[in-house]
Amino acid sequence: MFETAELDRKLSKPEYKAAVAALRPRLIALGQALRESNLGVIAIVGGVEGAGKSEVINRLCEWLDPRGVEVHSFFEPTDDERERPFAWRFWRRLPARGRVGIFFGSWYTDPIIARAQDRSTIAEFDDALDHIVQLEEALVVDGYVLVKLWFHLDRDTLRKRLAKAKRAVAEEAEAADRQAEADRGGENVARGAQLRARTRAGLRMSPLAHKFQKRYKAFSVASERALRHTGTGAAPWQVIEANDERYRDVTAADHLASAVERALAEQRPRPSKAPQLEVRDKVTVLDRVDLSRTLEEEAAAPLLEAAQDRLFRLAWQAHKRNVSTVIAFEGWDAAGKGGAIRRLTGSMDARLVSVVPVAAPTDEERKHPWLWRFWRHLPRDGRVVIFDRTWYGRVLVERVEGFAQPNEWRRAYHEINAFEEALTHHGAVVVKCWLHISQDEQLRRFEERQATDWKRYKITDEDWRNREKWGPYSQAIHDMVAQTSTADAPWTLISANCKRNARVEIVTTVADALERRLRR
Repeated sequence: MFETAELDRKLSKPEYKAAVAALRPRLIALGQALRESNLGVIAIVGGVEGAGKSEVINRLCEWLDPRGVEVHSFFEPTDDERERPFAWRFWRRLPARGRVGIFFGSWYTDPIIARAQDRSTIAEFDDALDHIVQLEEALVVDGYVLVKLWFHLDRDTLRKRLAKAKRAVAEEAEAADRQAEADRGGENVARGAQLRARTRAGLRMSPLAHKFQKRYKAFSVASERALRHTGTGAAPWQVIEANDERYRDVTAADHLASAVERALAEQRPRPSKAPQLEVRDKVTVLDRVDLSRTLEEEAAAPLLEAAQDRLFRLAWQAHKRNVSTVIAFEGWDAAGKGGAIRRLTGSMDARLVSVVPVAAPTDEERKHPWLWRFWRHLPRDGRVVIFDRTWYGRVLVERVEGFAQPNEWRRAYHEINAFEEALTHHGAVVVKCWLHISQDEQLRRFEERQATDWKRYKITDEDWRNREKWGPYSQAIHDMVAQTSTADAPWTLISANCKRNARVEIVTTVADALERRLRR
């Protein structure tokens, strides 16, 4: 694969000047067109250490409209990042639609380094690459252009470049020493001059380049496998020869421009609303929920108290073991989600738990991939987050109301499973509860809310309108459970006609899930 990037291609100064003169207005015009589109651009800059990746990024930032560009550098993960799933640090930095995000380092860095250093097996490496392909496919179908640039240097060129940099460091350090001796500003000023000169010289070549050179073959093999595995039609790699700086910079900018131009030309207007959902199944999983289950207050109170005490202890044990918990609540309007969540938060130390209420996406959220707003709220290890409404809105309300096109909500099942798999792979506990009530019970609660001053705010015209679509919603719920109830993240269908029964069952369900995880 890398042989095609070892052809010693170069640009003369006149050729470079002419190419830049054509490129710069082209890139500026593309930036304007991009801002007016519904596309986002992610440019991944990877490749051989010492190939000049940082210089390429500086050049792109110089040639692009700076108002629409953001650069994110990924070094060693912080403690905050280690305490969340691997992809969290990348999701939270995804650029909004209409902008270009340049990633210096990316989701490829850690897997390639781990493989090159024999810290992962081939199977583990391929599994990580499969997850990367899933992530990139999800981003592309959500309206993102992935421009993946790999800058290559052959081993001899890298060795010569390192030797030249080493000589430059020595020469500049020697010059700094001579200047310091002649400096009349005093000892501190002299030492400062030495330090600045040595730092400038040392920054010319990344320290990682020396380590990379020693394991060049291993890194080359791992990198080639990664590029072949993940170079898909939707997100191909462009391998760029980095021997000549002028050729390298112009080729990178031209490839970025061409990729954005193609995406803008292929962009199609989105239909305003999807067709209505057809009801296929007369019997759904909801029909198997026993809504007759009740608990009298005298019996429910000690059961709930015991379950809450148990959950309190387990939540602290999970905190000490660095096990995070994600609890997802969905259910019919007036099914009692708010009351159930209050019983859960009352079962745990307030320092460990947070609640994320989910409503219609904001303008900022609409400018990002649809899962972005959920990724950014994931808890640190040992903490608990409760989502009041969730990512399942894509396959429920957005599907039934026609806000999501059929191709969008159909692929969402796969994207949701991948999202939850990332959570459980990190070691998190995922609990998903659907609160089910009958139509008659919902009507009774609606009427009670309208008749009670302090509850009236809970009932809206939209609630009444949604009630008329009970059949389509039941079908969507049935499909949701069928497609996304997995071994590691199963759905629990809660009988919620009796609120006391629902609350005991929910607290017990969460405690059981934590206990199973802590027994591992």
